[in-house]
Amino acid sequence: MKRAFPILAVLTALLLAYAFYQALWVAPTDALQGDVYRIIYYHVPSAWTAFLLFFINFIASVEYLASAKPSTKRAAKWIVIAIGIAGCVAAYVVPLPAGIRPSAIAMTVLAIPAFYFLIGKYFPEQNLDLLAVTAAEVGVVFCTIVLVTGPIWARPVWGIWWAPGDIRLTSTLVLWLIYVSYLVLRRFSDSAQTQKLAAVLAVFGALDVPLVYFSIWFFRTQHPQPVIGGGGSMDPRMLHVLLISWMAFLCFAFLVCWLRYGLEKLRREVEEAEALESLLEPSGPAAQTSKARVPLSRGIL
Repeated sequence: MKRAFPILAVLTALLLAYAFYQALWVAPTDALQGDVYRIIYYHVPSAWTAFLLFFINFIASVEYLASAKPSTKRAAKWIVIAIGIAGCVAAYVVPLPAGIRPSAIAMTVLAIPAFYFLIGKYFPEQNLDLLAVTAAEVGVVFCTIVLVTGPIWARPVWGIWWAPGDIRLTSTLVLWLIYVSYLVLRRFSDSAQTQKLAAVLAVFGALDVPLVYFSIWFFRTQHPQPVIGGGGSMDPRMLHVLLISWMAFLCFAFLVCWLRYGLEKLRREVEEAEALESLLEPSGPAAQTSKARVPLSRGIL
């Protein structure tokens, strides 16, 4: 895997450069907004990538909490399966707001059991917590990009940097604050329950993701309606470039998560080794006397 990383890094850099070229020179100019709209190729893919990473953090946190007891783990599996089945049925039975496709809801709900079993297969027990904190850290970076590029785009289009009271903007900011709090808790808390408390906070924070996404359908907001998935349309050439940009961002996020996951795993291994070494070291006056005599005996020999 170490040999594959440089190859993937080069391919990702080429894909990012190609997406940049497509966004600035190939994609057609928007008839109403002009060239300022091109920030969409960074704003929207960053939001999608952040949502995906927060979703992975949510699944990993749920699995980490459920892995405490075998009975809880078995119950969680059946609950996840039931959520997937019930969500698919509800998507086609419950009336949805105009513009929301039932198939999109069904696919989103099915992603919950799919990710749950995939993550549980490849990331057992303690590795779940590693994956959770890694996804949260990288997700916060991409969510920050969303919060920065949004006002830059809004200023020339809306005439203001930020619309106070807008549910989409406010819920996105709350989402960012929740996960920043998650990282602060992980960084500065030394309690033995830190990992469990952080997992609970992650589950709570993930509940804000659907609110961010569906807010523009259920509330009147300054934020425009989506042009993908209902409610509008998009030039196929623009959509093509948008998907290329998202693919480039996903590859970049994967590489960063790969590095951060390995670094976090190495850090914990070092901490465990140091803790074990401190337990094995002799302590007290006798230990200090033996340490003081070692250089002398070596010198005589």
